[in-house]
Amino acid sequence: MKDKYIFKSTRLGFRNWRSEDLEEFAEMNNDVEIMEHFPKPLSRTESEKLMKRMQVHYDKNGYTYFATERLDTGELIGFIGLAYQEYKAEFTPAIDIGWRLKKDAWGTGYATEGARRCLTFGFNELGIKKIVSTCTIGNKKSENVMKKIGMIKKGEFNHPELTEFPDFEKCIWYEIENK
Repeated sequence: MKDKYIFKSTRLGFRNWRSEDLEEFAEMNNDVEIMEHFPKPLSRTESEKLMKRMQVHYDKNGYTYFATERLDTGELIGFIGLAYQEYKAEFTPAIDIGWRLKKDAWGTGYATEGARRCLTFGFNELGIKKIVSTCTIGNKKSENVMKKIGMIKKGEFNHPELTEFPDFEKCIWYEIENK
């Protein structure tokens, strides 16, 4: 049987999304604490649309914000991965690295481990030259992951897709180049 993961890190497996992921994914996206740095929690329908967009993104590009599982238990802990971004900003179009994890995965090092492995996949297997990452100004946990994986802060910007949400519009961006 073919391995269900596209690639693995020490503790995590990365794969495309499956329909059976929807319930857990929707529950995670509807958690106010997990979605603290986004305009609002997502409904089940919004989570389903997001999941379908990520599946299509993978089919088109060979990468996405991957469904990420613990290798020891098979538990879906959220997503870590790459996405092509075209919104209007100084650094776009660009390939972005991002993550969103369930609360019980916080503080475990999974985001850092998974992001490092996704950088390696992007640079070595996909031949990407530069990867960016963004988050809201107050999202210190995500910013710390960016620093831990070797990204360099490049600046601040007003996210054009968040203009209707002034509390979330001000963002920072980090960058790392394939050496």
